[in-house]
Amino acid sequence: MARIPYFDLEKAPESYTRLIASRPPLNLYRMLPHAGKAAEGFLALGGAILRENTIDAKLREIAILRTGILSGASYEVHQHKRVARSVGLSDEKIAALEKNADRSALDETETMVLEFTDQLVLHVKAPDAMFEALCARLSQGQVAELVLVIGFYMLVSRFLENFEVDIEPPRTIE
Repeated sequence: MARIPYFDLEKAPESYTRLIASRPPLNLYRMLPHAGKAAEGFLALGGAILRENTIDAKLREIAILRTGILSGASYEVHQHKRVARSVGLSDEKIAALEKNADRSALDETETMVLEFTDQLVLHVKAPDAMFEALCARLSQGQVAELVLVIGFYMLVSRFLENFEVDIEPPRTIE
């Protein structure tokens, strides 16, 4: 159960409700308005990360799921397993993202993204060799996007966990 009541969306600013109008009815969107105007910036950055990037969606979802797993964010992991499947990530690859899991389902680039995510979440900065290897495989812009993905979903995970946002009942989101 959430630590504070969800925001009454009927009292949310019109500028906020307009931003969530086409989105699924997630509890996250019912908690965010407590943050005031920052909630709108949060939604704008999240939307850009999910819809206006050049990084492959499967690699993005690997980074998001691993960040959620390392952060202990069950809501985030629950939601993004659905998203990961929708962009074509197999159940075997999703399972490989768990702590201490067999990674044999992942290809070389996916493994690099997983290890890069681990470094950023756990140690802030990737070692030079890892960074250079990733830059040899992805464009500089895609590496920049990946860093933003990981950082943003660390924020999301911490928000969700600190407010104990509830996972929606089954079939709320199809």
